[in-house]
Amino acid sequence: MMGRGICPSLVSIFGKEVAMPGFTPGRRWQPPFYPFKKLPLGERALAATERLVKGPLFGCRMCGNCLLQETAFICPMECPKGARNGPCGGSTEEHCYVDETRPCIWYKIYDRATVLGREEMLLEVLPPLDWDKVGTETWGDVYNRVHQIGAFKVVKGLATRDHVQRTMVWDTIFRPVRQPDWWEGDAEYHGPQYEEPVSELERRLKAGEFVVTAEVAPPMSTATGKLRENIDLVKPYVTSINFTDNPSATPRMSSWACSQFAIEKGAEPVMQIAARDRTRTGLQSEVIGAAAMGVRNILCLSGDSSRMGPPPLGRADVLDIDSIQMLWILRRMHDEGKYLDQRKIKFPPKYFLGAAASPYASRPDFQAIREHKKINAGAQFFQTNLVYDLDGFEVWLEALAQRNILDKVHILAGVTPLKSLRMAQYMHNSVPGVSIPEPLLQRMEYAGEAAGEEGVNIALELIEGIQQFKGVSGIHIMAVGWESIVPRIVTEAGLLPPDFVTQEEVNVSKEPVNQ
Repeated sequence: MMGRGICPSLVSIFGKEVAMPGFTPGRRWQPPFYPFKKLPLGERALAATERLVKGPLFGCRMCGNCLLQETAFICPMECPKGARNGPCGGSTEEHCYVDETRPCIWYKIYDRATVLGREEMLLEVLPPLDWDKVGTETWGDVYNRVHQIGAFKVVKGLATRDHVQRTMVWDTIFRPVRQPDWWEGDAEYHGPQYEEPVSELERRLKAGEFVVTAEVAPPMSTATGKLRENIDLVKPYVTSINFTDNPSATPRMSSWACSQFAIEKGAEPVMQIAARDRTRTGLQSEVIGAAAMGVRNILCLSGDSSRMGPPPLGRADVLDIDSIQMLWILRRMHDEGKYLDQRKIKFPPKYFLGAAASPYASRPDFQAIREHKKINAGAQFFQTNLVYDLDGFEVWLEALAQRNILDKVHILAGVTPLKSLRMAQYMHNSVPGVSIPEPLLQRMEYAGEAAGEEGVNIALELIEGIQQFKGVSGIHIMAVGWESIVPRIVTEAGLLPPDFVTQEEVNVSKEPVNQ
């Protein structure tokens, strides 16, 4: 695995000299985990040795669930979020958006994987931490696997010149270590195991319609009058209505509560779930309850870091599960009818499973790996981050097309009408994964008091451009509190649903007829 180094910060991996993160001068890495329980002396000694060796070499945090073979020998637990399946939607090449004093460790992982020709290995869906193993050693697990296979067979297999044979032996050793029986992750595409659509959104997308969804902002109090009013306002113009889950890590009414109000009003909700606020137990419980209430569309998100929320700062270091792990768990619940702990679900939940996509969060080829992994894990539709740069959006679509995955997911491009220059500048400078081209910022500036009208014109132009791209199935309007503009945008864009009926017409049809 490792040979001589050409300098203290370089070692040879598979015959190629690559930088080792732990040896970078001046670099400070994340502190290691320690076990919660008292271990026997031998295990403590082995763990201490592993910590001393793997810490400087790989930035290892002793998570007890080692993934180094799949992450180009850089520990993903260096990520302040503890993201184990790729970068978050706010990643940048310059630094981590949660902690700007650090680089994004996933950029380093992707860069090295590309150099080593191992980028396809990043598609494997990796498990969440087993906290009973956190802080303990992994070498013992590897030794046990070698013992089970037979030391002679392992040495013979690794010594062969047959690359396929060496890879198979290597994987036989390490795969069970990183993929426990309760997870069984892989790098394969898992299509839905049902045929009839479970929601109106899924039905229309499968029918080939260019659909429109929209967000309605949850209230910040128990008052629901405005929420109900906005649901009635938007409902005739869209297929489904999204309810955000505490965006910017700021508390609001929960997405599942708003989804229930939408169902009561005859609208179809898309319930968003942010991994930031969920444990694996809470996720499964919440989804079972939501499905029982009639929620048929679920959007999985990592969630904005608590760094973006109001003080005091909440814990921001480790997510119990990330969005890709959420997709894997929820797909298996509805396709295989079993919980994460392998218990059978007698009446499995039914839902159309979605995820967020970030066309501008990182390099298009890197981001395409991330989206590919979400699709493999179970994402059936994407709602993208805000699209203002059509050229960049096309590059991202081409990166997905090169991976032959455009036919495996329905993409709804995110559009937000800019209400003011100040809003545009905030979006451009402060919202992770969002970039507004300078010409659009100038248009908003020159518009002066008519900036809101100019923002609507820009949105309509973007929608027209988005409709020209192959592989896009609709748009997702994020009005950011400006729900009253949604009917106008949908109407002027020529995207009224085939069965469009205004709320006034609905109310008239319900009036009793005098005999």
